[in-house]
Parts: sequence; C-alpha cells; structure tokens
Amino acid sequence: MTPTMTYTGHFRALLRLGAPLMASNLAQFAIHITDTLMLGWYDVTALAAATLATSLLFVIFIVGAGFAQAVTPLVATAAEEGDTRTARRVTRMAVWLSIFYGGVVSIPFFVAEPILLAIGQTPAVAAAGADYLVIAILGMIPALIVMTLKSFLVALELTAFIFWSTVAAAVLNVGVNYLLIFGNFGAPEMGIRGAAIASVLMQAGTLIVLVIYILRKLPEQELLRNPFRPDPQIMSRVFRLGLPIGITSLAEGGLFTASSIMMGWIGEVALASHGIALQLASLTFMVHIAISQAATVRAGRAVGRRDETGLRRGAIASFVLSGAFVCLTIVAFLAIPRTLISFFVDPQAPSLPMILTLGTTLLAMAALFQIVDAAQVVALGLLRGLQDTVVPMVIAAFSYWVVAIPLSYLLAFTLGWGPQGLWLGLVVGLAVAAVCLCWRFIAGRKRRPLMELPGREKVGQHV
Repeated sequence: MTPTMTYTGHFRALLRLGAPLMASNLAQFAIHITDTLMLGWYDVTALAAATLATSLLFVIFIVGAGFAQAVTPLVATAAEEGDTRTARRVTRMAVWLSIFYGGVVSIPFFVAEPILLAIGQTPAVAAAGADYLVIAILGMIPALIVMTLKSFLVALELTAFIFWSTVAAAVLNVGVNYLLIFGNFGAPEMGIRGAAIASVLMQAGTLIVLVIYILRKLPEQELLRNPFRPDPQIMSRVFRLGLPIGITSLAEGGLFTASSIMMGWIGEVALASHGIALQLASLTFMVHIAISQAATVRAGRAVGRRDETGLRRGAIASFVLSGAFVCLTIVAFLAIPRTLISFFVDPQAPSLPMILTLGTTLLAMAALFQIVDAAQVVALGLLRGLQDTVVPMVIAAFSYWVVAIPLSYLLAFTLGWGPQGLWLGLVVGLAVAAVCLCWRFIAGRKRRPLMELPGREKVGQHV
C-alpha cells in the first residue's frame, strides 16, 4: 500500500480485513444470542436473569479487554516497521495483564446473588442470575487471553482463522446448550446453569485452538519465547494505552448494564423486551465493530508509514461503509420488527403479546440508535489506531454517565415515559459521544501530525 492509494483501494483494503472480522463478530455474537434464544424458549425468568447476568459479566470483561485491544494498534505499527520483537513483547505483557485482571475481578461473582438483590432485582431473577454468574466467571481469564491473541492476529491482518475458530466455538456452544439447558439425549436438565457451562467450555476450547494455530502459522513470531520474563517498559505502555480503552468500554457497557437494571425496575416484561431489542441492536453493531477494528489496523499502519493521506482516505472509507450498513439496519428494524422479536420468545408464552408490542416500539428507537452508535465506534477505532485513548475516555464518560444515564432516568421515571423514554436517553448520550469523537479525530489531525506520533519501541533489550 502506498500513500497515493485511491478511495477504491481503501474500500477494498477495509473489506479484505473487515469482512472476516464482521463474520467473526457475528459468529461471536451468535454464541451470546444462542443463550438468549434458548433460554427464552426455556423460561421467561431465565431470559430476564440471563439478560442481566450477561450484561454484568460483559461489563467486567470489556474493561480487561482494553489491554487486549491495546495490542492491535501497537502490533500494527510494529508490523509496518518490521519489528517482530516489539510485537511479541506487547502481546506477552497484554496476556500478563489479562491474567492478573481476570483473577482479581472474578472474586465478587462468587457471591453474586446478594449483589443482584441489592440493585433491586426480584428474588427469582437474582437467584437465577447468580447461578449463571458463578459458573460463567470461570471463563473470564481464558476469554481475555483469547481476546489478546485475536487482537494480535488482527494487527497482522490474519483474520480468516479468527472467523473459522469463532464459528467452531459457536457450534460447540449451541450443542452444549441444547444438551444442558433442556436435558436432551440423557443429559441433565440444568437450565441457565447449562448455558453457563457451555460458555466456559467454548472459551477454553477457543484458547487452545488459537495457541496451536499461532505456533504453527507464525513460528517466526516466537510468541511463547520467555513467557515468564517481566517487561516493565512494555507492560507500562500496554497499561497506559489499554486502561483508557477499558474504561471507555466500561462507560459504554456500563451504560447498557445500567439501562438493563433500570428496566428491571419497570418489570420482567419490560426487561425481557429490552433484552431482545438490545440483542438485535448488538447483532447489527457487530458489523460496525469490525469496521472499527479494521480502521484501527489501517490507522496503526498509517502511523508506521507516516502516511497522512492514507489515514484520511481510510477514515472516510470507514465511515461510508458503516453508514451504508446503518441504512440497511434501519429498514429491517422498521419493516419487520414483530418477526425479529418473535424469534426470541416461545409462541405459547402468555407474555408474548406484551413483549411484541413493547419490543416493536423499542426497535423503532433502536433504528435511530444505529446512526449515532455506528459513528462513535468508528471514530473510536480510528483514534485507537493513532494511540489516542485518554481524551476519548473522558468523552465517553461524560456522554454516557453525565448525559445518557440521568436523561434516561428523567424521561423514564420522573416524566413517566417508561421504557421508550429510557431508550431515548441512550440515543441522546450516544449522539453526544459521536459528535465529540468525530471532532476529536478531525481536529486532532490538524494539531498533531503523524510524524509526532510514537513509532518503533526503543526501550530496553527484552525479548
């Protein structure tokens, strides 16, 4: 790739890198949505509990995943400079940080039921949610290491295997869920606990497969060389870049967890409807995340080349691709909402009519939601490629917790607009984030040229 690559070339580069990531993200989402679908058919209380429990688990995960996500821009820049040593060191220290973080945050999940009760959930939802969490948390450390290894492969633009390994994990998850949730083929009927066991097995299996692939496909990277050697300089760099990424993700993920908690105050039907609408919005969001990930890699490589023109054209291509998919999503959410919602609930469930009515309204809100959510995540990806993570963290915290959460509460409870008001508050908060992050990228390029960004790592002699 050269600095004079055309816009067509940038579209092709993004699609070549992003298409397997889109498919992989959708397959990864299928793992989560499988739990929702199967538990929705099993029991509405289990569905509500899983919605809440997985939201909490995801919030904890995405903070630690910040260290893994820091791998992508750092390794992409190092790869563009031919620096395999830095790529190896960055990945090793990200694994160290993931293990330490995962061990610490797992502790509270073993006493989850009192926590869920304390935040206002019903005893039935709290008990079922705790049953899920106490098992699913065992997959936290494997999941974080998997995220680190995937980020390493993404930075090297080796995304096809990520897709196939994720598909295999999704198939495994479906199979174990079918056995253990419902007790098919002589297996014990474990309900929500069976879904948690399937999740843990899937994470462990994916980790083993990725390690084997990297060792065989990329022996020159020597990724397991000196795995126990500390590297304070690189660890500090990964920590300083990754912690703001994790906190940014916490601000956004916490926003949706808080919305689930508040929706639980309204009632189980509202929470179940919210969970379905959120799952559908999250499903389409996987495509925008893939575009954002591809944008991070291309921006990171532009840093390595000091290619301002390539960065600008790649950014425009990223926003155009994301916008095109937003248009398709809006049409689907407005045209066939009841069809989409009906996939998640047993047709014989007494609460189905209420869920369909409320869920249709929430999907209309989600259609508006898509526009601003896509813009903010693509802008975040570009900024991360430039190793700009602190200011985006501040923007996210302000937009989601100073604007979105108070406004959602005001509209839903103080003004009595209910679930619809809660979702409108989310839309406004994300819109603020989208505008500020896009402006940060545009204005930042004027203030700080690529020549001033950090390139090859010079510290220490660790290998």
